[in-house]
Amino acid sequence: MSNTNKVYVAVKACFETDGQLKPYAVIWEDGHEFLIDRVLSVCRAASLKAGGAGVRYTVRIGSRETYLFLEENRWFVERK
Repeated sequence: MSNTNKVYVAVKACFETDGQLKPYAVIWEDGHEFLIDRVLSVCRAASLKAGGAGVRYTVRIGSRETYLFLEENRWFVERK
């Protein structure tokens, strides 16, 4: 049974000189690319809406804040 609240997405990211992984764009299911304006925080956390856990990035895309999760080697977001 798949969780319809969890959406796996492609993410453009880079490793900074200090070794931190920084996402800079999310590519949605339909191919639309959303640029991440700012990474606000990074911590280990569980997704209460979609299930699963990993590294949670709180990001700002435009005027909205959202969570972007890195679960093992896959990125996902919580469907609104």
